[in-house]
Amino acid sequence: MKHAVRLTLACGLLLATGAVSAADVSTPVGTWQQVDDVTGKPTSILQITESNGELQAKVLQVMNATPEDIARDGNPPKCTQCDGARKDQPIIGMTVMWGVTRDYDVWDGGRILDPKNGRIYKVKLTLKDGGQKLDVHGYIGFSLLGRSQVWKREQ
Repeated sequence: MKHAVRLTLACGLLLATGAVSAADVSTPVGTWQQVDDVTGKPTSILQITESNGELQAKVLQVMNATPEDIARDGNPPKCTQCDGARKDQPIIGMTVMWGVTRDYDVWDGGRILDPKNGRIYKVKLTLKDGGQKLDVHGYIGFSLLGRSQVWKREQ
């Protein structure tokens, strides 16, 4: 019993000091590197959070922005193709996924925005490779149609 208490305290101290990662790989909550499904190159870093049982994702960083993406005044890329309140707003800090809830081993029922074209799709998330990868499937209508990206968990 004493050894179990010592081990628990030691693990707690390691977690508190940051010596061991406390990331929960059984859920999409965390920081992810978005990888383009066509080029295979990283395009952005996103943070998925959970509130009241719903997941949402915000863009933390846009990678490899082209000169066309960056305004002449040096501002970050904007969602020029978006409608409504998102129109011409900076992509960094923008909520691009919302309303996603858990359904057994998948998360769905929400929406995802593609800032490149301003379109909003239904979304389905599935963890892969022990929670280190996330299959993000955007679609219109039935989930059999659409396209998927594989995001990589940031450490």
